Amino acid sequence: MLYHLHEFNRAMLNPLVAWSEASARIFSGSESWMSRQPGADRVAANYELLYRLGKDYEKPTFDIGAIQAHGHTVPIIEQVALSKPFCNLVRFKRYSDELDMLKELKADPPVLVVAPLSGHHATLLRDTVRTLLQDHKVYITDWVDARMVPVAAGPFHLDDYVEYIQEFIRHIGAEKLHVISVCQPTVPVLAAVSLLASNGEPTPRTMTMMGGPIDTRVSPTRVNDLATTQPLSWFETNVIHDVTPNYPGAGRRVYPGFLQHAGFVAMNPSRHFQSHWDFYQDLLRGDLDDAEAHRKFYDEYNAVLDMPAEYYLDTIATVFQQFLLPRGLWDVSGERVKPAAITKTALFTVEGELDDIAGLGQTEAAHDLCSGIPADRREHRVVEGAGHYGIFSGRRWRQTVYPQVRDFIRKFDKRAA
Repeated sequence: MLYHLHEFNRAMLNPLVAWSEASARIFSGSESWMSRQPGADRVAANYELLYRLGKDYEKPTFDIGAIQAHGHTVPIIEQVALSKPFCNLVRFKRYSDELDMLKELKADPPVLVVAPLSGHHATLLRDTVRTLLQDHKVYITDWVDARMVPVAAGPFHLDDYVEYIQEFIRHIGAEKLHVISVCQPTVPVLAAVSLLASNGEPTPRTMTMMGGPIDTRVSPTRVNDLATTQPLSWFETNVIHDVTPNYPGAGRRVYPGFLQHAGFVAMNPSRHFQSHWDFYQDLLRGDLDDAEAHRKFYDEYNAVLDMPAEYYLDTIATVFQQFLLPRGLWDVSGERVKPAAITKTALFTVEGELDDIAGLGQTEAAHDLCSGIPADRREHRVVEGAGHYGIFSGRRWRQTVYPQVRDFIRKFDKRAA
């Protein structure tokens, strides 16, 4: 019923949102005579703020047209390398007409970036991908909004997530691959590589895990507290809803993106209020650069997706309530997950000093679990002054974290070669 109410409310607001957008343009456009009337800038600012508060935010694009690599400007083309019902494996193909340059690009190590399936789209890692493309061949998991997946495609469990990762690793080729997981996927990635190792299959050369909930018993955050203060039945009753008939996934049980977004905002409501107020003031002052920065951030932040109910509930139970991975009790499709079986894959863990989503030590716990990896093939870093997003996006990522990730990958890529 809640999903239906949300859609009804959105439909009712659509005329007001459209009116606000049109009015903002009329009172701010240089070609409009109304923009030259007294007080037009204030009217335009009010209308645009109303428009942005009420609009529906669609999935953004990666919009990576070109990057700088090996001293040259290199064009980028997105390609779907493998398509699954709930996820597309996307490759960012780099091109060059120069033979020597092409050889350098082909010699770069391939990297699989496993994006989180936790509310936001994979485009949240745009900065991560753009930076990695300077020195790597990059693939990313682009998760599909569950409301867009027909019920006929079947359910999607945490076990299916692990199997997807294994299939993607095999498709790219584990022998030369380096895997980077950001936040939530550190758990299924560790499981996927563990199962490959247990079965005697090739494993990636390196795993880089960033700000993930490997062991949520360590330094629990508000996110962890919420998951442990209510029984699993409470989540199933209160936050799981049916997709409405106006989407391809009509009838599918999901954890709606709009609820996840409300949770994001509720963690720092005063910060978001201040951000919107600053945006309004920027419009009044004519500070177009800061106003555009606000638009870009919230175009990404407010774009959310629905998660399959089975996967969401599995994650709550397995990761946040029963701690099955660190306790050594997690079975995926009937097979026990044994991180100690990993011996050939190097491990690099990264945590933010001020991370309020994955507390300090939660990601580092992977080192104790991966006891089969020699000590000289394991490294850990804490990024001073960095919050959760700072370890994979923004200035700290580009200037502090990325050089260390790049050097770690190069170190073990050369050693394997």
